[in-house]
Amino acid sequence: MKKLGGKVALITGTESGIGHAIAVEFAQQGADIVITYLNNSEAAAETLLAVQQAGAKGVIVQVDVSNEQSVDALFDAALQYFPQIHILVNCAGVRSTDKYIHEVSVAEFMATLNTNLVGTFMCSRKFIQHRLANGGLGRVINISSVHEEVVSPGKTDYCASKAGIRGLSRALAMEVADKQIAVNNIAPGMILTPMNKRAFEEPEYRKALEQRIPSKTSGMPQDVAKVAVFLASDDAAYITGTTQVVDGGLSLSRAQGAK
Repeated sequence: MKKLGGKVALITGTESGIGHAIAVEFAQQGADIVITYLNNSEAAAETLLAVQQAGAKGVIVQVDVSNEQSVDALFDAALQYFPQIHILVNCAGVRSTDKYIHEVSVAEFMATLNTNLVGTFMCSRKFIQHRLANGGLGRVINISSVHEEVVSPGKTDYCASKAGIRGLSRALAMEVADKQIAVNNIAPGMILTPMNKRAFEEPEYRKALEQRIPSKTSGMPQDVAKVAVFLASDDAAYITGTTQVVDGGLSLSRAQGAK
């Protein structure tokens, strides 16, 4: 029996990487999918095809999650196609500027926060409003990062945005738990996606980075997608306010050498 049969999932950032993998995995488990993209409509169409090949329905909606009007329009369009949305996955995000704080402009810092954190807030708010109007019940899954806890120099903007998602998720989980709406994070480590462009494209560089990971391997988008299926399913009905780390042990190794 499929774990997500009869459900509709709205997933941001589904044109590639982890978002694409979650959309396909959810479809294979019986969910219909609201596919979103920012710029790459061709990639979104490829995700739709994969969803349909899995036997599910899908609709494509363009959205800029950092823009309130765009987020409102996303939910309006999705609810014209599907009567309800049962699962929200906040996956849209941008990578760090990779600059130290004295080099980062206010505009650059805010651009990262507006997509990663404020976008998660705005999509979650719309989803919660929708679920409360329909009697509660639902799942919010935020794709965070090990950087919600583990910090790195040159990533102040990214670490701040991901730590913010952790705090947002935990507070939201408390607010809506009695409505049977569960809110959880997934914190990926080194996953081979286009966002990790150099590791994705250069095997030798990737191999060097993998030596820092206890498992000595990179993760794949499907590793994250399978955890998302669990959190979206009835199997995880009593789990809320958590972060599920998917990193091959990377976050455990970052403290090695401490005395």
